[in-house]
Amino acid sequence: MKKKALAFAAVACSMAMLLSACGGSSSNTASSTAGANIITAYNSEPQNPLIPSNTNETGGGKPGDLLFSRLVSFDKDGKASNEVAESITPNDDATQYTIKLKSGWKFTDGTPVTAESFTKAWSYAANAKNAQKASSFFSTIKGCDELQADGLKGTEQLSGLKVVDDTTFTVDLNQSDSVFPIKVGYLAFAPLPESFYKDPKAFGQKPVGNGPYKLDHWDHNKEIALVKNPDYKGNEQVKNDGVTFKVYTDDSAAYRDIQAGNLDVMESVPAAFTKTFKTDKKVQAYSEAGSVIQTFTIPSTLDHFKNDEEGQLRRQAISMAIDRQQIIDKVLNGIGTPATDFTSPKTPGYSDSLTGSDNLKFNAKKAKELWAKADAISKYDGPLTFSYNADGGAKPIYDAVVNQLKNNLGIDASTNPIPTFQEFRDAITNRQMTGAFRTGWQPDYPSAENYLWQLYSSAAADGKGSNDGDYKNPDFDALCLQAAAAKDTDSANKLYQQAQEILLKDLPAIPLYYSNASGVASLNVKSGYAFDWQNLPTYTEMSKK
Repeated sequence: MKKKALAFAAVACSMAMLLSACGGSSSNTASSTAGANIITAYNSEPQNPLIPSNTNETGGGKPGDLLFSRLVSFDKDGKASNEVAESITPNDDATQYTIKLKSGWKFTDGTPVTAESFTKAWSYAANAKNAQKASSFFSTIKGCDELQADGLKGTEQLSGLKVVDDTTFTVDLNQSDSVFPIKVGYLAFAPLPESFYKDPKAFGQKPVGNGPYKLDHWDHNKEIALVKNPDYKGNEQVKNDGVTFKVYTDDSAAYRDIQAGNLDVMESVPAAFTKTFKTDKKVQAYSEAGSVIQTFTIPSTLDHFKNDEEGQLRRQAISMAIDRQQIIDKVLNGIGTPATDFTSPKTPGYSDSLTGSDNLKFNAKKAKELWAKADAISKYDGPLTFSYNADGGAKPIYDAVVNQLKNNLGIDASTNPIPTFQEFRDAITNRQMTGAFRTGWQPDYPSAENYLWQLYSSAAADGKGSNDGDYKNPDFDALCLQAAAAKDTDSANKLYQQAQEILLKDLPAIPLYYSNASGVASLNVKSGYAFDWQNLPTYTEMSKK
């Protein structure tokens, strides 16, 4: 889920990408604000240091979102409002934006947030020398291609960004982008203070932001403690004194800590508790339709599964051999919905009847026919492994997937659990996967573009973004670019639907189900417990008083 790759339990991959990591052992580290109105929240150890543009999974995304305010923020329902921005004004064809900042914003080190705080941060993110995981989000800004060359120093700036004065800058794009004023609400577009550039490595351990909270301490593999930022002047109404993210490697242990009052909130429900959590008197339960999609990816470079006729036939066969409703009923106990597309039912422009959506419906007979057609092109006997992070609650899902493929398709499928979410993501990042692997996506901003372009475009492949399977299709890319240039949302969404129909044929990833926004809070939480458009708890609004 973004952001995000999700560790799981709740599902994906702030896939940008995964599921929200699930945890096992919590920390006993005492916060310096012990006894105050501090919300303790479930989390996984971030894959990387807390640098906004290098964070694309939920373990780092959750604290990152609270540490850094961007040009716009989103309310609980995903509606965007200017935050650091006073205004974001496009020209006639949305190829240039003029951005004016509100005055008075400061980082928690006391230095001002200026136009250059954004332009330098975005340039750093886009510069290939700096190898930032969210670099693809900046690909439409002019000058991005030049920053992909060899031999860069890492300090080169995007030519499409121009500082007019301390509170004004312009953004020139290499194509129309009507989603840009929403996209800049994503964590990767956060401003950075000058201190970052002196020592990015040290900054990642002790980030200095401008958000509703500031870092108190990060005790690796135990907890990340944030305290309320008294100088914050944005849209959030912070109702507590801080949020401490506790790292777990076993989601069932986290649930039991919720029951005992030792943990306040988690945005997932372990498989062992899905039948009982809604009636559990020791917790406050929540389960509503959500925006996270759970998928698995088969690398496009994998023999017999490439983006050619044989590969398409095998991907379609595997998809049709999976009974999604059975998995939801038997494993998830009903807290999910079978996927019918690559976005979510809460995404603008969603449709459950796109051409190709039949490839996501259970049909064992046709699956065998398609597999036989693929074998006629090139015989393949497997094995096919399915990797997932063992600390995230995904085991029963992938046990079920593998069993169904054995029974319904007769192939040699097996699971490959990887101990931690961090190790799992590192293997994906380093392109070490030799079979299918669990993915998922939690949206960064409320647009089909976030689920499609950021996950399946050529610009996001080869380590430049969240296209973990390195899928490339020029026709898909072209439709997404046309959608970005559309004059209105309805026109854009129709083009995104056409782009999805290509994905439904090629199946660069196999959509499984949409996760409900499901979770539990302890009885210690007295107010503000709800979930937002990203399937995440409304941390700032929660209070024990």
